[in-house]
Amino acid sequence: MHEEVIMKNRDLAYCERVIKQHSKSFYYAFSQLPKQDRLAVYAIYAFCRMCDDAVDEEQGSIDQIQSELDHFKRGKVVDHPVWRALAWVHERYEINTDFYDEQIEGQRMDLMFKQPETFEMLVTYCEKVAASVGGMLLPILSHEVDAQRYAQARRLGVAMQLTNILRDVGEDYRDLQRIYLPRQMMAHYGVTETQIAQGQVTNGFKQLFEGLAAEAETRYKQFRDELSHYKREARLPVCLSATVYGEILNVIREHHYDSLSQRHVVPRSRKQALYRKEKHNVGG
Repeated sequence: MHEEVIMKNRDLAYCERVIKQHSKSFYYAFSQLPKQDRLAVYAIYAFCRMCDDAVDEEQGSIDQIQSELDHFKRGKVVDHPVWRALAWVHERYEINTDFYDEQIEGQRMDLMFKQPETFEMLVTYCEKVAASVGGMLLPILSHEVDAQRYAQARRLGVAMQLTNILRDVGEDYRDLQRIYLPRQMMAHYGVTETQIAQGQVTNGFKQLFEGLAAEAETRYKQFRDELSHYKREARLPVCLSATVYGEILNVIREHHYDSLSQRHVVPRSRKQALYRKEKHNVGG
């Protein structure tokens, strides 16, 4: 039993290192949760990160994760820190494993990437890779797990993924040769691939940015009404995660919309100011 406890602690510590390394905004927000809940969130994040990393490798990597998930569903836990941590999570929370399948499906869309033609196609992608995360986290963060709560949690996931896309336009093009901005919106605002490649922040790009940012910010705003449905101790962390992520859009605006030549983050001092503001507004 003592060895099992040591192993569990190591697995959960591994997941914490993953989120701390790859998403300082999420880590900052969710580190405010009670211990069991925050460790569960870290495990979910580590799974999603594992899927995301698999896309950078060959097709077989994501296929392997799917196979390991199929084993997990049958109660056979693969000998890996993330899967063992998820087994610990599933002993404590009722999480629908269909959301794991959806996450993998979204990552396959990246593996066989095609630039979305329409905004609706972009939202479909966002729902796979990010709204699925909202579905995974809801049973950890709320005692109210029903269709309406799931729908709103998923809308928040879409908002965050839209924010990611606007933040990473230049990086995605340089490193991955991907453009997530819908072709129809680019054509409407006169934004070309050449302009993105050359880092030209045109008026058209600013307008396109604001068009997608408005979609994200509407979803962020609507989600605030959801907080009363979350565990009292989760309301501030959940609100903070959304607020800090949404603030990325303002940081980009302050840097003249240049998400083509640089990747912007919310400074720690600003996160702390947002924490104080939300603590006053939400309590906690």
